[in-house]
Amino acid sequence: MYRFLLTPRWWGINVFVLLAIPFCLYLGFWQLGRFEARVQEERGAGAQAVSAERAPARPFAELLPVDKATSGKQVTASGRYGEQLLVPDRELDGRQGYYVLTLLRTDGGRALPVVRGWLPGDASRAEPPAAPAGQVTVAGALQAPEVPGDNGVSARGGLPAGQTAAISSASLVNLVPYAIYDAWVTLGTADSGMTAVPAAAPNDTGLTLKAFQNLGYTGEWFVFAAFVLFMWFRLVRREVESVRDAELGLVPDERPVPAPSGV
Repeated sequence: MYRFLLTPRWWGINVFVLLAIPFCLYLGFWQLGRFEARVQEERGAGAQAVSAERAPARPFAELLPVDKATSGKQVTASGRYGEQLLVPDRELDGRQGYYVLTLLRTDGGRALPVVRGWLPGDASRAEPPAAPAGQVTVAGALQAPEVPGDNGVSARGGLPAGQTAAISSASLVNLVPYAIYDAWVTLGTADSGMTAVPAAAPNDTGLTLKAFQNLGYTGEWFVFAAFVLFMWFRLVRREVESVRDAELGLVPDERPVPAPSGV
């Protein structure tokens, strides 16, 4: 009764099923592994943040370029404050406000963006406190350059003079006349009554939307594997029923009826 499984047509179906199911399972477990890796990254990021807060501060230049391992580390930098910019549309503790960003001119001539603190209100109407004059040494958490559109960073343009949407050398290069480090620092203790800005987790780590997309894809691939197997059993069952009907003579004779003689 099952000899039809050895026909050329069914050989093709069987080979497809034998290849499709392992392929779907492999991709499902691969996506599950990606999700578990992001869960571990989330745990590691929390442990790294605690460790970074307790570690002694180091000169920021020793930790450049910023990556997942160095983001959040405590650093120091020395120089003189220069241009001051505001970063609007920044939320802290559920309130809207802005960052006060001041460029620290280091001895090497390049500038390090320093977030001196956060203030509530509208940046376009703000009068933030002036930066300290003279030679200063700052201490805070090293941060990776921001990417507009990621992690809540605004991507809108057309901001008034003296404002920037993102903190990165690419965003600041046209606003100041000197080179800028592709990193920034948020002070551990804010200046002049402002609120200190907490260090952000490195980009593309932890339980972000991408992590839950990986979990969703895991379920999809396992469903695809089950669907392929279900369809194979269904096709086999229909074929078996057709064979049984033929053996019992229940299949109507579909041969053409000869035309009457003389017509």
